[in-house]
Amino acid sequence: MTAPIATPWLSSQPDQDPRSATGAPLRWGIIATGSIARAVSEDLALLEDAELYAVSSRTQDTADAFAVAYDFAKAYGDDGGVPGYQQLLADDAVDIVYVATPHAQHHEMVLAALNAGKHVLCEKAFTINAREAAELIDVARSRRLFLMEAVWSRFLPSMQRAFEIAASGELGDIHWITADLGFPAPYSPTARLWARKDGGGALLDLSVYPLLWALGTLGFPQTVSATGFVNDDGVDAQNAMTLGYGHAAQVQLTSSLLAHGPRTATVAGNLGFLQSVGSINNPRELVITRGWEERRTETFDVVGKGYAYELREVMRCVQHGLTESPVMPLEDTLNTMRLFDGVRAQLGVSYPNDRH
Repeated sequence: MTAPIATPWLSSQPDQDPRSATGAPLRWGIIATGSIARAVSEDLALLEDAELYAVSSRTQDTADAFAVAYDFAKAYGDDGGVPGYQQLLADDAVDIVYVATPHAQHHEMVLAALNAGKHVLCEKAFTINAREAAELIDVARSRRLFLMEAVWSRFLPSMQRAFEIAASGELGDIHWITADLGFPAPYSPTARLWARKDGGGALLDLSVYPLLWALGTLGFPQTVSATGFVNDDGVDAQNAMTLGYGHAAQVQLTSSLLAHGPRTATVAGNLGFLQSVGSINNPRELVITRGWEERRTETFDVVGKGYAYELREVMRCVQHGLTESPVMPLEDTLNTMRLFDGVRAQLGVSYPNDRH
């Protein structure tokens, strides 16, 4: 049997309840107050050793409302020309920062947080390009601070189990994978998903999830071929990637802001195949088929909305003095950004940050 070209990212504590404390309490600061910040804050509140300490926004009223809604102790809005996030970073009580701004602001916010001596969890996509990512990684390593990209699905019990099954040999040699994620996003040139200045488009916002199924099973590809539809604003409304591997395996991935899709993944080997049930970024069932007829279904529950697992990993790493997660290493984030840079070059997509 031909082995996968990379070891899947399997947690060393797969059965631990993410709500259970793993060390001394840590005080969190949240930069931005959008939908992802709200969802993550809800799950963060479930962790016994996490303190929802501070939140920042461009306006004080918005920061105050968020703090009240999610029980944060401090709220910082722009004041006297000093941005709210800078005030949050100047607060010595903040141990770790979650950056939930649009993609194009990640580099600025994370760099400021690292320079302020804070550990950082940054929402995906990590940055706009690999150059920005490499700089942030270098700064984090030089300052010996924890840094991780928030690819939450990677830590879910269902995803960890899917990677484990593929690595076990139960499916035999993995020869092909398909995965898709899409929904019709209402168009507005100023909306985060569509705004070029924010890093809008399907690639940076959605493609990490289909890609996860390939990377967690086969590792990074040897070749990448991409096609897609780029709208008049210069962002990709839809894309398709074909990944090639040297051991006779190939992968087809689709991401779309134009159409609904089944949001499923299939991992196919010569002895059987695995299919996800439920959205591929949070599957609730895995159907494993051996041969033509032998079939079983494994079901999964999640704590909260599912973000608690990545949050627990961050807490555990910081509490134990780690500067990066062995389940989500920085090299994987950098290689993903390099892959996306190559895809954007094929699609003809560029962003203002690329000129800096």
